[in-house]
Amino acid sequence: MMKKITLAVAALAVTGAAFAQQPLKPEDAIEYRQAGYAYMGWSMGKIKANLEGTYNKDQVIAAANTIAAIANSGMGALYVPGSEKDVNGAKTRVKPEFFQKQQEVGKLAMAFNKEANELAKVAATGDAAAVKAQFGKVGGACKACHDDFRMKKD
Repeated sequence: MMKKITLAVAALAVTGAAFAQQPLKPEDAIEYRQAGYAYMGWSMGKIKANLEGTYNKDQVIAAANTIAAIANSGMGALYVPGSEKDVNGAKTRVKPEFFQKQQEVGKLAMAFNKEANELAKVAATGDAAAVKAQFGKVGGACKACHDDFRMKKD
């Protein structure tokens, strides 16, 4: 699973310029954005484990930088028309309202980016208490979008 996620994120990074030249198929958009969010979730889990166990500053910095990089990667471009529903075997949990309330989505995305970037800055200090506080803000920003625009698992 992790190998598949890592490969999908790497493919996304390498082929970014190609996306600008050719339209992205909805099923590919779903797969790429899910890979990005899964990798982000894994990184959040690494930070949580460090906060709950032995704190390793380098691991936290790496995970926080990954979260910030994904947050700033332009993943909004992966929400192409047709990717609001399951298509050609690619399943999505994004609610159709996501595509109808772009102004609200934009505000949530900006708030998430701000908190993710701040997490990377705070992680660099090595202050576990400050990381814990900022980690909570990042989680809150994730939850704000999930509450309104993500379907629950079956």
